Amino acid sequence: MAGTVARKAFDHLKSKDFRDYLMRFHFWGPVANWGLPIAAITDMKKSPEIISGRMTFALCCYSLLFMRFAYKVQPRNWLLFACHLTNEGAQLVQGGRLIKYNMEKKIES
Repeated sequence: MAGTVARKAFDHLKSKDFRDYLMRFHFWGPVANWGLPIAAITDMKKSPEIISGRMTFALCCYSLLFMRFAYKVQPRNWLLFACHLTNEGAQLVQGGRLIKYNMEKKIES
């Protein structure tokens, strides 16, 4: 059973359809877009004082809009959807860190 599934997956990776998919913008656009969530996830280790609230809000709106686009476009672009879903989550975490930092700073002063 597992061998059959693995063989089908390997055959799909070797197929002309898959090679054609790799050469389209439908694949490379989302791959290039993964830089946004990767940067946001990397920034989670840094101090929250460097977080820009306006940019975080803008990226949240941007990712929400493009998640909708990735879902509505035909054929559905699940790679783009996953990228923006990840970015939305990362930006919401960054926004939460900023709010917490500002509240703690306000209490201290």
